[in-house]
Parts: sequence; structure tokens; C-alpha cells
Amino acid sequence: QVGVVESGGTLVEAGGSLNLSCKASGFHSASYAMAWFRQAPGKDRVGVACINLSGAQVYYADFVRGRFTISKDNNKNLLFLQMSGLKPEDTGMYYCATEAGPGPGRSAGGGCPYRFRVWGQGTQVTVST
Repeated sequence: QVGVVESGGTLVEAGGSLNLSCKASGFHSASYAMAWFRQAPGKDRVGVACINLSGAQVYYADFVRGRFTISKDNNKNLLFLQMSGLKPEDTGMYYCATEAGPGPGRSAGGGCPYRFRVWGQGTQVTVST
């Protein structure tokens, strides 16, 4: 069964850095694109960044470009999100997502050409002022 589990979220001060991880199971990350989404309180879930099968092609939402870096380790079935220059508006639940799985999927936006079908439970990131 396809699944992903996020970790690494915590409380951090504005201007700080944080690294999120996502462990994939039931599929090989080298065979599918993956992405990070986030959802702020009272707002819709939006795409943050996505990465292709090999990890060579990445896409970012405008509001994180230059501050966040998405990467993957296909040998370990892991996805990462390195976040720096964090702002209070980056606060939210961060979700890992995979292209693997059934259904039409959801776009991540930001020029990302893939659709994502399975999400984890999320990891909370809170940026204080």
C-alpha cells in the first residue's frame, strides 16, 4: 500500500531554518514525482515544491523560491524540504505527496507538470515573530 510519513515540523523563530523529511513506503521514489504541500489555518492546501523521478528537475511556488530547497534520496526512499529564512506566513501543516496511487490527483502548481494522489498526515511548522 502506497504511503508517506512526514517528520521534522516544530516551532521556530522567524528567520530560522528547518528541515522536513518524508519516508515513502509501498512504492519506489525513483519511479514517481513527489511534492510538498502546505495548509495554513483557514486556507486551502497549496503546493510548495515538487521534484521529478530522478530528482534532477524541481519546481517551486513563488512564495518559497530562493528560501526552500526540495530534494530526494531515491536510495533511501526519502524526500526532503530544507527551509530557510522562515516567515510567520510559512506557518502551517506541511504535507508530503506522491504521484503514485489511484485517482486523478491534484496539481501542485508552480509549473510542476505532475499530479499527486497520496498524502501523509502532515507535520506542523509554526514560525513565531
